[in-house]
Amino acid sequence: MPDWQENDVTEAEIADPYMRIGQLADRFDLNTKTIRYYEDIGLLPEPERTAGGYRLYAEADADRLRFIRTAQRLGLMLDDIREILAFKEKGETPCGYVRGLLRQHAQDLERRIAEMQALRDELLVLVNRAQHLPTAGRGYCGLIEHQLEETAPRPGDQEARPRATRQR
Repeated sequence: MPDWQENDVTEAEIADPYMRIGQLADRFDLNTKTIRYYEDIGLLPEPERTAGGYRLYAEADADRLRFIRTAQRLGLMLDDIREILAFKEKGETPCGYVRGLLRQHAQDLERRIAEMQALRDELLVLVNRAQHLPTAGRGYCGLIEHQLEETAPRPGDQEARPRATRQR
């Protein structure tokens, strides 16, 4: 008995170079809606279809999806990825463009890391102060209420001092 029969895979499936949307989604641990969305916004080309209307994807589509997912993992936005793909479709090399995007993303990360480190330092100071504050608040957590009192503008202040809290 051929090996393909032992694994419940038909000979036609072995010879078929195409995969359906569910197979492609499983391969990249994605939801099929994500793949359809990528098609809708032009990241993936419109796939071939069976007579019954099922989407069929080739290995080139899987390669493109792998590129998209890797670019996302690196922090690139979908619009940036679309632009990179457009370079390739025009036969141009996008490496200079990508280098600029990655440089900008690295700078943005540096800024965000600095902001997060400052927030961490502020939180640690606040935790340390908590040891000296009364445990009973006026309805909420006294620690946060105390912090809000320190950062709230006082009558007559020209400008509000920077707020220590962040809106979520």
